Amino acid sequence: MSAPPRYRPRLRRRLMLAFTGYALAVSALFGLFAMLFVYAVEDEFFAGALRQEMQRQQVHRSVHGAWATPALDFIRVYRDRAELPADLARSLATRPRDREHAGDAGRHYHLQPLGTDGAWLVVEVSGQLVVRPMRQRLLTWLGLGGGVVAALALALGAWLAWRSSAPLASLADRVARSRPEQLPLDLAGPPQPTEDEVGRLARHLAALNQRTRDFIAREQAFTRDAGHELRTPLAVLGMACEALRRSSTPAQQATLATMDAAIRQLQQTVELLLALAREDAAAPAPELYLLPQIEQLVLAHAPLLDRRGIRLQIDVPAALTRPWPPALAQLLLANLLANAVTHASSPQIGITADGQRISFSNPSAPPPPQLLQADGAGRDAGLKGEASAGLGLGLSIVRRLAERQGLKLELAHEHGVTRVSLVG
Repeated sequence: MSAPPRYRPRLRRRLMLAFTGYALAVSALFGLFAMLFVYAVEDEFFAGALRQEMQRQQVHRSVHGAWATPALDFIRVYRDRAELPADLARSLATRPRDREHAGDAGRHYHLQPLGTDGAWLVVEVSGQLVVRPMRQRLLTWLGLGGGVVAALALALGAWLAWRSSAPLASLADRVARSRPEQLPLDLAGPPQPTEDEVGRLARHLAALNQRTRDFIAREQAFTRDAGHELRTPLAVLGMACEALRRSSTPAQQATLATMDAAIRQLQQTVELLLALAREDAAAPAPELYLLPQIEQLVLAHAPLLDRRGIRLQIDVPAALTRPWPPALAQLLLANLLANAVTHASSPQIGITADGQRISFSNPSAPPPPQLLQADGAGRDAGLKGEASAGLGLGLSIVRRLAERQGLKLELAHEHGVTRVSLVG
C-alpha cells in the first residue's frame, strides 16, 4: 500500500507569491515610468531653451541682419554644418532628422535649425545634465522602495493567506483525523448570520456525511433483518426436503436434490449478506493451514458432492498457510465450491493453491462477457442479463466480502475451463 502524499500548504504559499509578484511588478512598472518622466522633463527643458533662443535669434536677424550672441552660455550658434563639432557632424549625417545626438567622450547634443540657410543652434548638455549624475542614486532608491513594498506585500499576503486558509486547513485536518462515524455535525459551529465559504463547506460536508451514515445504517439494517428473517424458512425448507427424501420415489430424488442444492445456495447467500452487513474491519488472524480447512469444507458438502457425482482433484501443499479467519475462509471457500458444483458441465472440479492464490476450476460454458471484464470478477456484473447463468450476484457478493479482508477475486475462462481465484 503506497504512503499518503505529504501535506504541503500550497494555498498559503501561492497567495504570498501572488501578492509579492504583483508588488514587484507594480514597483518595477512605476520605477520605469519615474525614470522616463525625469528624462522627459530634462529633455523638455533643453528643447524649450532652444525654442526660446531660436525666436530671439530670428528677431535679431530680421532687425540687424546677423545672428546674435546666445543669451545662455551653453548654447552655441553654428552658421553652417561645416562648423559643427566633428562627432556631432558624423551623427547628424547618419540621422539627419534627429534633434538629439550622442557625441564622443560623454558629450551629448541637442540642436535646432535656425532657418533655411543652414545655421544651427546647438546645446552640448553633458555639463548641464541633472538626471545622469544621480541616475545610480535614483535606481538605488527605486530598488529600496520596491523592496519595501514587496516586503509589505509579502506580509499582507501571509496575513491574508493565514486568515483565508487557516479555517480550511483546520477543517481538512479534523476530517483527515476523524472516522466517518465520528465526524461531528457541528464542524463549523452553530450557523452564523455572516457565514463564510469555509463554514458553509463544513456544514454541507457534515450534512452529507450524516446522510451517508443514515444510508449505510438503513442498508445494514435491511440486510441484517432480511438475513435473519430468511434463516428460519430456509431451515424449515431444508428439514422438509430431508423428510421428503426418506419417503420419496427414485423419480422424485432428482427434484429433491435440486431443491436441496438451491436451499444450500440460498443459505450461503444469506450468510454472505450478514457478513457484509457487519462493519467489522479486517483484523489480523493467525496463520492457519489451508489444507485442513479445505478438507473440512469437502466433508461438510459430501452429500451434495455424492449426489452430483463430483470428483475433486485437490492440489494444495500440506504446509501452506493463510492468515484468514476460519469463519471467513469457510464462508468464501464454501461459496466458491458451490458455484463450481452448480455450473460444472462435467463432474471434475479442481482445487489448487500456492503462495499467492487459491483457485476453483471446473469445465463449463463461457460465463457472460461482463463477468470477465473489470477486475476479472466483474465489478459491475451484479446486473444480471438474460443470458446470465446466475454467477453475477453470487460472485459480486463474494468479491465484496473478499475485498473487506484485503483479498481480490479473479475470474477467467480458458480452453473450456472456468477458474475463480482468491488472490492475496
